[in-house]
Amino acid sequence: QVPLVESGGGLVQAGGSLRLSCEASGRTFSTYVMGWFRQAPGKEREFVSTISANGGRTDYADSVKGRFTISRDNAKSTMSLQMNSLKPEDTAVYYCAAGQMMYQAVAHTSPAEFDYWGQGTQVTVSS
Repeated sequence: QVPLVESGGGLVQAGGSLRLSCEASGRTFSTYVMGWFRQAPGKEREFVSTISANGGRTDYADSVKGRFTISRDNAKSTMSLQMNSLKPEDTAVYYCAAGQMMYQAVAHTSPAEFDYWGQGTQVTVSS
């Protein structure tokens, strides 16, 4: 129901930075918890980061905490993930996700909690 389109992936050397963006529905975007998940070849989709509907709560996987920053602009119906100090183990397809009826009081780290997904954008970190 809410279309999501990711962009900003690419190839970068270890230690470099990338910024991923997710563009979504203007009408409903501000009501959804948004998140980023990633999936490497042969592995299951894993939690990266989420942000509450009003941006008041953010959560990060331990593996990216301190390096990645999630943000959203509800007026523009966009969400982003700033990725710094990238490591080869960050290599994966990154997916934008949206979830409805999710409580800010708890973290949401399971892909099953999210209702809508983008098509994914490839991030490759060399070295």
